[in-house]
Amino acid sequence: MKIDGVKIIEPDVYTDYRGDLWTLWKSGEHSLDFNHDKVSTSRKHVLRGIHGDTKSWKLVTCLYGELYFVVVDNRLESETYGLWDWVILDDRSRKQVLIPPSVGNGFVVLSDASVFHYKWAYPGEYPDVQDQFTIKWNDPWVNVNWPIRNPILQARDK
Repeated sequence: MKIDGVKIIEPDVYTDYRGDLWTLWKSGEHSLDFNHDKVSTSRKHVLRGIHGDTKSWKLVTCLYGELYFVVVDNRLESETYGLWDWVILDDRSRKQVLIPPSVGNGFVVLSDASVFHYKWAYPGEYPDVQDQFTIKWNDPWVNVNWPIRNPILQARDK
């Protein structure tokens, strides 16, 4: 990805007549101390984000469905400050994205339904909503090229 510090990870997948098996995370693969997992389920055209905070790393995966996933660099000192990038995350490619602190992320669901997994690494207490930043999904400063015009949004994202 063109955002400094954001990495796409493509896990090895074992497939046979029963289905697939792959590892989401294994101790020692990253120098991060992951300490919190979250899962969100969403329906078609739901847009979640763009949110972030200044202290947590996130490893994200789409476990079911298909998402248009976006990252936005919100680090003033970064050479890629203000830039955004995207990738399709789905249950077929099983790509994961590792996101550093102060890089926002969001997605819109392209399939009928989705299951999205967040693995968090942060020091201290969980950075809840009051400790997070929000970049409006259609903010002209970032100018994300979303694949839909009228997403389903929560109040925070409007």
